[in-house]
Amino acid sequence: MDTYSGRRHTNSRLPPEVNRILYVRNLPFKITGEEMYDIFGKYGAVHQIRLGDKKDTRGTAFVVYEDIYDAKAAVDHLSGFNVCGRYLVVLYYQPEKIKRKADTEQKKREIEELRRQIQAKKAALEGGDSGGDS
Repeated sequence: MDTYSGRRHTNSRLPPEVNRILYVRNLPFKITGEEMYDIFGKYGAVHQIRLGDKKDTRGTAFVVYEDIYDAKAAVDHLSGFNVCGRYLVVLYYQPEKIKRKADTEQKKREIEELRRQIQAKKAALEGGDSGGDS
């Protein structure tokens, strides 16, 4: 139990945002899954890699590690790593943060719609008042 892997799991407390799933941005568009496994596999066993293949998800990927400590090591070592002239942005996947962002965008749309409705009512009232004064 005196190995490095045995020691790294004991007496180490991880921040709450740390998890096994990483979100990677700023990838070269032409990177392959095999190249991703080569890069991220150096830090531990990779369970799955999902490369973005749509127009709005190109250059991004999700990397799922078997072990949370391997994911932490990958974030620590690969954030800012240069791949084909692009510096990787490696983050912990935080679904609640993405949900909050979507909720915020929805609320902004609702507020904008309410503003349009108020402006239309004001315009209708002002138009009605000026017509009655003549």
